[in-house]
Amino acid sequence: MTTVGKKLIRRRVVDLSSEDTRFARCLSTLDLIALGVGSTLGAGVYVLAGEVAKDMAGPSIVLCFLVAALSSVLAGLCYAEFGARVPKTGSAYLYSYVTVGEIWAFTTGWNLILSYVIGTASVARAWSAAFDNIIDNHISNFFMNKTTLHLPGVLAERPDFFALILIGMLTALLAFGVNESAIVNKIFTAMNLVVLGFVIIAGFVKGDIKNWQLSEEDYINLSYLQPLVTKTDFGSGGFVPFGLEGILTGAATCFYAFVGFDCIATTGEEAKNPQRSIPIGIIVSLLICFVAYFGVSAALTLMVPYFLLNKKSPLPEAFKAVGWEPARYAVAVGSLCALSTSLLGSMFPMPRVIYAMAEDGLLFKFLSNINSRTKTPLSATITSGLLAAVMAFLFDLKDLVDLMSIGTLLAYSLVAVCVLILRYQAGQLNSPKAMEMLEQNGNEEERVIMNPTVSTTSAQQKETLSLAKLFNPPTDTPTALSGRIVYVCVSLIATLITVICVVLTLEVSALKDGSVGCIVALALLIAALLIPTIIIWRQPQSNARLNFKVPFLPLLPIFSIFVNILLMVQLSAGTWVRFAVWMAVGFMIYFGYGIRNSVEGKTVEESCAAGEKPLHQPGLNSGPSAAAV
Repeated sequence: MTTVGKKLIRRRVVDLSSEDTRFARCLSTLDLIALGVGSTLGAGVYVLAGEVAKDMAGPSIVLCFLVAALSSVLAGLCYAEFGARVPKTGSAYLYSYVTVGEIWAFTTGWNLILSYVIGTASVARAWSAAFDNIIDNHISNFFMNKTTLHLPGVLAERPDFFALILIGMLTALLAFGVNESAIVNKIFTAMNLVVLGFVIIAGFVKGDIKNWQLSEEDYINLSYLQPLVTKTDFGSGGFVPFGLEGILTGAATCFYAFVGFDCIATTGEEAKNPQRSIPIGIIVSLLICFVAYFGVSAALTLMVPYFLLNKKSPLPEAFKAVGWEPARYAVAVGSLCALSTSLLGSMFPMPRVIYAMAEDGLLFKFLSNINSRTKTPLSATITSGLLAAVMAFLFDLKDLVDLMSIGTLLAYSLVAVCVLILRYQAGQLNSPKAMEMLEQNGNEEERVIMNPTVSTTSAQQKETLSLAKLFNPPTDTPTALSGRIVYVCVSLIATLITVICVVLTLEVSALKDGSVGCIVALALLIAALLIPTIIIWRQPQSNARLNFKVPFLPLLPIFSIFVNILLMVQLSAGTWVRFAVWMAVGFMIYFGYGIRNSVEGKTVEESCAAGEKPLHQPGLNSGPSAAAV
């Protein structure tokens, strides 16, 4: 059982001393920014603003997007640091593998695959529906009576041939070459941004600031325009008609509008200068997306009183209300461009995560084949394209879309955890020789070979844990003991945050009513959370030079973990059941194939068979994570 436990937490050693790659290094910083913007700034910008403004926040939707953007930037900063630290293909899967172990890496990668497959299939169906709507529903009317296979909750009312063809075309484009895909993406992203620029400028020109200052008298005078509008839809009027609760509820919904930038992190081996381009690409793309969402939501609520917005097509109806009805055609073109880039953004990272897992031996080896001419993961691209095409063609995806959220939020949480852990470790990832090595002899005594910057004498001193070392470490550089302390504290923090989020979700009504028991329990949990946070803050950080580092450690990653877990806890029980089923299938593959074929495991076995002591990876024998366990 101990051997299996060691296999589950073994970690991958990444040698960054060589930049050799089987991919083609052809993507510039601009390509990565366009990829991030295209993937993140999907069709939601044309619909989401109307929905949130009408039902949740009113004109204060601009604050919702601000809060959501700040929350997303926390995750983005963590991805940016890892992009600078480990510029390899694999995104959150790889980051988890080098930090917290193989089983967590497989869980992350497996869920990312699910997120990308469902995202691709659902966006393809949305593209098909939007195009069908533009041509007056000719496609759906043609297939209405000819093909039916409706099975509520599983199969769609009709097979979507157009979505199938669309995914097939994009799969062929991605297989043909990453450079060609990047060019197409830049064209569609530029068109989308031009349309959004037109919407924002037109909205400010035709808007009226009075729509941010509505009173009950305005509601009475305007309610005849929509007889179904009630006083509840109006709220209290003004800029914040639904109060602070409306802003926070809206921000939770708007958070998902910023999902997608993580596809940039999968380009580590295709970017010309990944350690510089990936951090810049992530931060700049999130900034552009925030400006676009902020501008569109402001323009929309300035043009039309928030309670009169049309949720299904807010922008065309808003332009109609101000006498610019032809602008609906520009909006239609923009929404198709946005859907196209969003579809490409979902499909682009999927084969790269599959390739990374197959290359490490955790998925079937044939999926790691790279085409010698196009330098793309051909087998993984075709396999993932076929899977997404079948799902888009046959399945009703409404009940599966929430599963995307679990995969994405889990990845965000683990990347934040990894940043928190690695910053306080003695070893560096620049090459295996520069990593700390912990070897256990027969007497259970550890020999620590530290970073070369630390003296040999101090490296060989036996470290003992004491209360003083928790709050006042003796050195300014990380040691094996301080790294182990951080591992334990991060585990405690993740557990406490999960409990706090469950309490906040399940006992929210009791907390509102001022229940003393719930308030005291919450206060005790927060106090308990502060202790490991302070301990981590007191530990020495690594002085490794990186192009980008997350500021304000440990607070920013901890807050990012809190936001992500809180959003995960909000998901329905049915979503968690589906998640459990998907994970059961994944663990069957991992324990049946991956754990035996892991390249990292074979490397260690070969070293042992040759009579050599293998270069230790933290977590394999007596590393910090093993100690934490």
